[in-house]
Amino acid sequence: MPMVVTDQDFQSKILNYKGVSFVDFWAAWCGPCRMLAPIVDELARDYEGKAQIAKLDVDANQYTARQYGVMSIPTMIIFKDGQEVDRLVGVMPKEIIAARLDKWISAS
Repeated sequence: MPMVVTDQDFQSKILNYKGVSFVDFWAAWCGPCRMLAPIVDELARDYEGKAQIAKLDVDANQYTARQYGVMSIPTMIIFKDGQEVDRLVGVMPKEIIAARLDKWISAS
């Protein structure tokens, strides 16, 4: 299962992490977010030990969503060593997301 991150622990779990982190910015009322959820769950299993996969509820954690200029959801941001390196917006196939993650993991 993906790790859940909040405004309170985003710094410690994502920004202070050495390596690749993937954060799905989502909300319970968002239909496309619900479509993406099973893909994010699969990514969490597939990338265990290679990258951390996390979810952040934008309704409950508006500060972090604002900090990263998340205007539409789902938005997925890839961080490497705490820096944003890539961003994907909208529902997309698992293969596309995995390819973007692989690019940053192999750049280590």
